[in-house]
Amino acid sequence: MLSKLKKLGPGLLFAGAAIGVSHLVQSTRAGADFGLGLLWALLLVNLFKYPFFQFGPRYASATGESLLEGYRKLGKGILIAYFILSLATMFTIQTAVTIVTAGLANSLFGDISFLNFGIQSIDSVEIWTVIILTICLLILFLGKYSTLDKLIKVIIVTLTISTLVAVYFAFTEFEASVSLVQILPESKVEIAFLIAFMGWMPAPLDISVWHSIWAIEKKKDEGSFSPKSALLDFNIGYMGAIILGIAFVCLGYFVMFNSGETFSEKAAVFSNQLIDLYTKSLGNWAYIIIGIAALTTMFSTTITTLDASPRAMSKSVDLLFDKPKKNGYLFWILILTTGTLFIFFAFASEMGLLIKIATILSFVTAPFYAIINYKLIASKHTPKAWRPSIYLHVLSWMGILFLIGFSIWYLTTL
Repeated sequence: MLSKLKKLGPGLLFAGAAIGVSHLVQSTRAGADFGLGLLWALLLVNLFKYPFFQFGPRYASATGESLLEGYRKLGKGILIAYFILSLATMFTIQTAVTIVTAGLANSLFGDISFLNFGIQSIDSVEIWTVIILTICLLILFLGKYSTLDKLIKVIIVTLTISTLVAVYFAFTEFEASVSLVQILPESKVEIAFLIAFMGWMPAPLDISVWHSIWAIEKKKDEGSFSPKSALLDFNIGYMGAIILGIAFVCLGYFVMFNSGETFSEKAAVFSNQLIDLYTKSLGNWAYIIIGIAALTTMFSTTITTLDASPRAMSKSVDLLFDKPKKNGYLFWILILTTGTLFIFFAFASEMGLLIKIATILSFVTAPFYAIINYKLIASKHTPKAWRPSIYLHVLSWMGILFLIGFSIWYLTTL
């Protein structure tokens, strides 16, 4: 079992990046506001996004190169479009996940505003943000991919066990009859939430690029990483993300639905509410255990996004200018960290707004990634043996229509 777990890597990193805001924030909020009424959206979006995520590790393990090299082969314009979209979204995404992590750290370890050097405008959550980003940078600079690979396995196992136990106890104490009536949101506010919910469920589609880069790193680290191993690794991570997504919807439903409580838009308050979801189900004795599980979940998302975006941006620049830049990863990770801190200090109290912007942007840009990933995997640039089956072709076409259709529906309601 341990040897099999050791062979897993990029798929669990994918799960670590996915199981974050989309689960802890959006899924619990979906359960609290709509009961189990949005399960259809969760299942549909996971089904229709599946092939486009899978094409990342499929292409990387079959060709030995990331999706970015593939985009370059399809045309320089596609790679430029990817670069622009990533530049436009990466700071908001990083800030959105970091603010939730900082809020959880503040709830778990307490107020540290006394470290503000007498500057009253700097609060505890902002200080925690600086500390968390600093820790992430140290781990990535000193430990690199292998440390990230090992760390994520512990985090995912801890989170899975604690979440499923919490859901079980919440269900046993749920007194009303369980309703599976599905809901189609109608108001502008509800539709905006639906699109935001699906935008990061289980993750933004650009993570397929990150996954392909991690697959290459895994191959370097292990010496070999066959397409079959890569697909098994991905499927395990993907199924785990789906199961935990459903679990968080159930947790929000069992504990908060019709309770009169609503989630706060402020990071510190929301984090307290989130941990209380667990402790109401398991008892006060579980506060520390659950708090650490929630924090490590968001920490995994923070560190994986902080690692992946700079890798992707550095690689994109190298390919665009046909010349590897020395210390490109270092340059982009420092740019991302600086930009995150700037946005955070400007919008620290607006956690809900930041998450909404980031998730909606991710959903609206999803058709672009879906189309180019499909075009690449079905092209001559992918070995024939690893091109999609007829079933995967059909699912891809349906997925592209689904993503375009919902994006148009959302834009027409603005």
